[in-house]
Amino acid sequence: MTSIRIVVADDHEIVRVGYAGLLGTQADFTVVGTAPDGAEAVRVCRELLPDVVLMDVRMPVMDGIEATARLQGPHAPRVLVLTTFDLDEHVYDALAAGASGFLLKDVTAERLFEAVRVVAAGEALLAPGITRRLIAEFARLRPKAPTQGTLDVLTPRETDVLRLLAEGLSNPELAERLHVGEETVKTHVSRILSKLGLRDRTQAVVTAYETGLVVPRTG
Repeated sequence: MTSIRIVVADDHEIVRVGYAGLLGTQADFTVVGTAPDGAEAVRVCRELLPDVVLMDVRMPVMDGIEATARLQGPHAPRVLVLTTFDLDEHVYDALAAGASGFLLKDVTAERLFEAVRVVAAGEALLAPGITRRLIAEFARLRPKAPTQGTLDVLTPRETDVLRLLAEGLSNPELAERLHVGEETVKTHVSRILSKLGLRDRTQAVVTAYETGLVVPRTG
């Protein structure tokens, strides 16, 4: 079994140590480092190359959003943002910066373990419907000018898949809607991520809203 390498970044020592200790109880996890601020998180991650980072948003020196953005690249770890509230105003910024999802700080141990394993495997943390509602809310509150040209690299079918993905459909639902097999759907999603330079489905949803492909519902 390959161990999942983890870094914990939080400015509160009791939280940092607590998460590290909890994660260390799992046979398939190895906590390779911790950081008290975003700048140190970036340094530690570049040195130790973890698979997953638990990233607090509000930290001194450099916040979690900036740290997440700076970690993006060929060997970037998956970032799980830690937040206090479901719809924390910074969650959307963190997802747009490259985070794979978010966790509430009062998350249960089992949910924490599950989340780390899910994002380490390359999947988005959030269920599609939850992701869609979260992104739609922030896109509605802070709309951006459409940049549809970004999606010109996609085929018409891939564009359709991205649109349905952003609307909250799971792979089985996508397969049923498009009258294809689930393996075909996975291939389409993989090609979309590759062509757009995205890490996972969460970032694909962000892109769909930011480019204007999907318009948030109001009311």
